[in-house]
Amino acid sequence: MNEADTRAELIDPQLKLAGWGDISESRVQREYNINAGEIKAGGIRSSQMKADYVLVYKNRKLAVIEAKSNEIEVDFGAFKEDALVRINPAQIAKRGEVPKNGSVFFTIFQTFMSGAEGKPYFGDYEPDFFDFVIIDECHRGGANDESNWRDILNYFSPAVHLGLTATPKRIDNADTYKYFGEPVYKYSLKEGIQDGFLTPFKVKRIQTTMDEYVYTPDDEVLEGEVEEGYVYTEKDFNKKIVIPERERRRVQEMLANINQQEKTLVFCANQAHAAMVREIINQEVKFKKTDYCVRVTANDGAIGDTYLKQFQDNDKTIPTIITTSQKLTTGVDARNVRNVVLMRPVNSMIEFKQIIGRGTRLFEGKHYFTIVDFVNAYHLFSDAEWDGEPIEPEPKLTKKPKEPEGEEGGGSGEGEGGDDEPPVKKIKIRLSDGKAREIQSMRSTMFYVDGKPISAEEFLQRLFNTLKLPEFFGTEDTLRKLWANPITRSELLKKLEQQGCGKSDLIKLQEMIDADNCDLFDVLEYISYARKPITRAERVANAQSNIYTFLNEKQRDFIDFVLKNYVQDGVDELDIKNLSSILASKYGSPYDGQKALGSIAEIQSVFIDFQQHLYNEKVA
Repeated sequence: MNEADTRAELIDPQLKLAGWGDISESRVQREYNINAGEIKAGGIRSSQMKADYVLVYKNRKLAVIEAKSNEIEVDFGAFKEDALVRINPAQIAKRGEVPKNGSVFFTIFQTFMSGAEGKPYFGDYEPDFFDFVIIDECHRGGANDESNWRDILNYFSPAVHLGLTATPKRIDNADTYKYFGEPVYKYSLKEGIQDGFLTPFKVKRIQTTMDEYVYTPDDEVLEGEVEEGYVYTEKDFNKKIVIPERERRRVQEMLANINQQEKTLVFCANQAHAAMVREIINQEVKFKKTDYCVRVTANDGAIGDTYLKQFQDNDKTIPTIITTSQKLTTGVDARNVRNVVLMRPVNSMIEFKQIIGRGTRLFEGKHYFTIVDFVNAYHLFSDAEWDGEPIEPEPKLTKKPKEPEGEEGGGSGEGEGGDDEPPVKKIKIRLSDGKAREIQSMRSTMFYVDGKPISAEEFLQRLFNTLKLPEFFGTEDTLRKLWANPITRSELLKKLEQQGCGKSDLIKLQEMIDADNCDLFDVLEYISYARKPITRAERVANAQSNIYTFLNEKQRDFIDFVLKNYVQDGVDELDIKNLSSILASKYGSPYDGQKALGSIAEIQSVFIDFQQHLYNEKVA
């Protein structure tokens, strides 16, 4: 029996019999796209995966059905109205008993361990009450032999136990594998990106000449005692030694390398460092808005939680940047995070994966996110553990495990970045004026493709091979000639769209190669012919004398107006279709524009001809 017969003769009748589509708020979606396809270079999507059926109840997608075989009987019944139950201490106290009337129960370890007179609530259920126990975030300690919560798992031993985790541990906390055994299913970050469920990313690595520091007498010691001759490195900064000028330079570099209106998470060395970086960002940013950058750490309490909720709200733009230490490495579902900034060393692969995960959430229009790396964490991408198997555990001393935080804590259960340790007297240095002004930086960009980081050059080569643009254009001179005329440029963009590379894709590529202030022509030249982009302002400055040579005063005034808009807003300002609105914007109406410049034919001629000079080869 083929799949079509299976659907028609076996599955459809069973779904109908079970009430799907008839029961209130139940729906059956057929040939459903379960992913949008991998986000390729420039935001272009690859082929999508489809499901034969998706069962939806109360707007929740509960099951996927694939028509493959008629040999297995499946119960397709929908959940009843009261099937989903949350085990809540307040409700238990109000009712005087634990809830038992349901099919799927939700709780946290802390709730199950609490109870009146020291008697845990989980004991109010029979050991065989549950058939299936799912432990989310199972790496946090519940599987450890010494954990109090292991009692819960042992008590419900008749049930099947399924452990879920995005960051399996073998060393730092519970030996998850020892309890659950080898994973029955693995799904890597690479697969998640390839299937279109996670957002790809690029890495901007920034180094400065102040990544190491040795004291010299021309620097001023403001606090503490500096050790002469000692080389202070990344692990020491903001824990042993504080150099405000260094942090300000890093913030300036960060702001120069991100879109300052995009939501950004900054991971700092500790809470004091997070406060310092917050203050510097608010001083240096272009947009002076209240709560533009805020700190959210363990000590920020209710106001920190409020800031986080506002940050997670995709309809709100403030706060735009959050500085933190450890609190936000896990438990943060902020889908529109576009930048993750590392201003402190990352101590483990577990933590690294957790931090990277803050940016992988999908969001409309989010085609990639950027990791800004000040601490050389990019080396971890080359580690065998990055997208492979966790290493075998090393022998370690037995110690009391840390208990995971509650469901509202949103923490990783690993403390707040050393903030609970005894305070250490820090050294504070003011750099000499000359040394502060001489701090330099070096930048490089990498893209994460097919499970590994590649250089910008290799990324562009892959893009070059995928799009095959030179074959489409022919020569570089041909591309320049087509682009320099607004009529042939429009035709070229239509043909590119037919080939799967539309204007919106070019704009995404423009963002990815950090060419936001350049012309889309530069994007095409860069990809096709490896020609370095120039900004629109540079293009205008280089061509201005040639453009104005044959224009009268009124024409110069008009073209100057057009070029200013071009520099600010891009190549759409040069589209012949926008000429009437440009005239209306400049003169009040197209008619008044004609009184100043002549006939429509004359204006069109000037508008088209000056663009030949703008894209002249000498400019590039």
